[in-house]
Parts: sequence; C-alpha cells; structure tokens
Amino acid sequence: MASMKSSLKSMDWGLKLILTVIYDIYGILTRLSSGKILPIIIAICQIFSVNFFGIFWVIDLITVICKKKVSFLA
Repeated sequence: MASMKSSLKSMDWGLKLILTVIYDIYGILTRLSSGKILPIIIAICQIFSVNFFGIFWVIDLITVICKKKVSFLA
C-alpha cells in the first residue's frame, strides 16, 4: 500500500490528468491508498455509482488541474 501511495505521488502531472479524465482512475486510486476509512468508502462508492453521477469527476479534474493532486476527501 505504501509503495502504491508513493508511486501515485511521484507520477507525472500529465499522467495524473489523463487518469483523472478517464473515469477518475487517479482519484479513486488515491482515495483507496490513503489508509483512512472515509476516503476508502467514498472510492468504493465512486466505482459503483459512476463517480457519484460525475460530481467527484469534476471536483477531481479541477483539483488536479489547479493543485496537481487530488485533495478533496483524499
């Protein structure tokens, strides 16, 4: 889990952006590797509810573009 978290942090910004555009894979993986209960539950719900009907996709896309990382509930 720690190696996944460190590899997500060291990922290139362009790759983060591409993985966020494609079904918010980067946001889901970031939340799953956080080790906290609430982000893990949200990530599992994102998988089954199509990113809460696109809401988390938009939020994660904006935060990756502006802050170059997923920071909302991660």
